[in-house]
Amino acid sequence: MPSALDDLLTLLDLELLEHDYFRGQSASYGAPRVFGGQVLAQAVIAAGRTVPEDRRCHSLHAYFILPGDAQAPILYHVDRLRDGGSFATRRVTAIQHGRPIFNAALSFHREEPGLDHADPAPEAVPAPGEVTSEVEIARALADRIPRRFRATLTGERAIDYRPVDPVNPFAPEATEAELKVWLQASGELADDPLIHQALLAYASDYGLLGTALRPHARSVFDPGIMAASLDHAIWFHRPFRIDGWLLYTMDSPSASGGRAFTRGAVHDAEGRLVASATQEGLVRLMNT
Repeated sequence: MPSALDDLLTLLDLELLEHDYFRGQSASYGAPRVFGGQVLAQAVIAAGRTVPEDRRCHSLHAYFILPGDAQAPILYHVDRLRDGGSFATRRVTAIQHGRPIFNAALSFHREEPGLDHADPAPEAVPAPGEVTSEVEIARALADRIPRRFRATLTGERAIDYRPVDPVNPFAPEATEAELKVWLQASGELADDPLIHQALLAYASDYGLLGTALRPHARSVFDPGIMAASLDHAIWFHRPFRIDGWLLYTMDSPSASGGRAFTRGAVHDAEGRLVASATQEGLVRLMNT
């Protein structure tokens, strides 16, 4: 039987309909809306298939316009804005039911030498083997997880997430607005850098906004909270493989006015900074 990683790779294998138009399928994780990371990943693939092979994505800036329908395919239209000597720029619009649900600008760069420095990885972080996987945590809490999410959260994952300092989402205690997570693909991948970048874009949307809830002792399962991604940006600094362990360090410097700002840094197992991400999300207090 196909693994969860195989299923995710199938989602990323977009169908070419005609020049610069691609169709991607959707997957449900229990909610009626599409997971934002899926749309980010498919946009990376769509844009990447229109650029020369010597260009690598170095940045993505996206807006989530409408909730995606998890029961319907998504049409991706790529605009070829520029093909220069070193850079290529693309705009991707995701469409469902005749309306744009997402748009993104992506830039691709031909590799060249240059200055090199980076923030170091956090110190004194337990190794991945010393940290409990999120699936194991979810299985221990299975009877508390809403039925519609239970199979997704307790089943096999395409990405193995291992939070360093987890909190019980059904009885959270206030902590700093910080979270560290080890992550890696649950299987070996081909060498195609575009696939590794797409999978990291997918993974970067998972848990990032929830970081803003931690100092308020709230979680995404709180019926008094409505949380949704509004925008997302990711920068790829250095080559990496997501079928090796990556440390995703997240924090939330600000929340106000029903919105929260979050950011993340991704280091590989050797401590190299390979990517950075930011996101603003809706964090609305509901009347319950």
